[in-house]
Amino acid sequence: MSAGTLALHGISRRFGEHAAVEDVSFEVAPGELLALIGASGSGKTTTLRMIAGHERPDAGKVTLDGTDITGLSAQKRGFGMVFQHYALFPHLSVEDNVAFGLEARGIGRGERRERAQRALSTVGLERVGARPIQSLSGGEQQRVALARALVIEPKVLLLDEPLSNLDPTLRRSMRDELRLTLRTLHVTAVFVTHDQDDAFAIADRVALLRHGRILQVGTPEELYAKPASRDVADFIGRATLVDAVDADTHAIITIAGVSRKVAAVKATNSPPFRKAFAVLRPEALALVDAKTPDAWRGIVVARRFAGSGFVYRVALTEDLAVEVASATGTVGEADSVGVIVAREPVVLVTA
Repeated sequence: MSAGTLALHGISRRFGEHAAVEDVSFEVAPGELLALIGASGSGKTTTLRMIAGHERPDAGKVTLDGTDITGLSAQKRGFGMVFQHYALFPHLSVEDNVAFGLEARGIGRGERRERAQRALSTVGLERVGARPIQSLSGGEQQRVALARALVIEPKVLLLDEPLSNLDPTLRRSMRDELRLTLRTLHVTAVFVTHDQDDAFAIADRVALLRHGRILQVGTPEELYAKPASRDVADFIGRATLVDAVDADTHAIITIAGVSRKVAAVKATNSPPFRKAFAVLRPEALALVDAKTPDAWRGIVVARRFAGSGFVYRVALTEDLAVEVASATGTVGEADSVGVIVAREPVVLVTA
């Protein structure tokens, strides 16, 4: 399968007075998997539709291997598409569903059957070609939809919430299957998801959108550990953002009159000694005895089991609560505890 380089150059799309997408630019390398994530209304689906050719941008362009394809119809782009609800034909067999796109392209019956079987084999369904679609499970139908998109040998594969209809257990296994399949085929892929776990498990890089604009593009690790702004830090993972003073290589964090100086790294090259926000992740904090000197004192208001340990929600003030990860579950709700920064440096972001 021949993978292509997909690039967006300042694309924008308005619906009346509403700017759905505003000056979005990024590049997806051959064989790379890029996830578009963001809250509802962030512009991720509109962006995907412009890549697919179902929406025409009001400004900017879309290129494939350096060639401007902005004016091409969706049919002429030859991109594979996996829809949220799969859009499979209930009156056709599994094999005929997969081969449908080939028939529309004038491919002969013999070659259609051969290529459809090969695509089904790619997704582990080589023995179900004759079965009706309704006889398959949700996960199997998702794989049929993927095979149908791959059978045309697209240079770019687009996926719109491909796992959203699956139950949690199947969803986790399908993440691994989907990434393995796409990596094996070396296909360039862009997929929309609102689920960070899906994005982090499947994607090589993630593009976070908010109000139609790109906030940050990077690897899952970069967005989590080096958020470019307060908005990114607030959206990615679980964190409490606390007022802090940027002291260059350190941060001074004051909560309920107790100040602590901790090692810090800045997400951006902002000048020191100004107001910032410290990104306090649950795994960076620890519970200690409430009488520990310089600890922030608080009350446990919630406690949940998280598989590998426990996560406590601790109210430090009337308006501020933090989440703290712990390997043990010896602390109960309503207990008085102390909270310290146990893992440094913390990340500092500005507004």
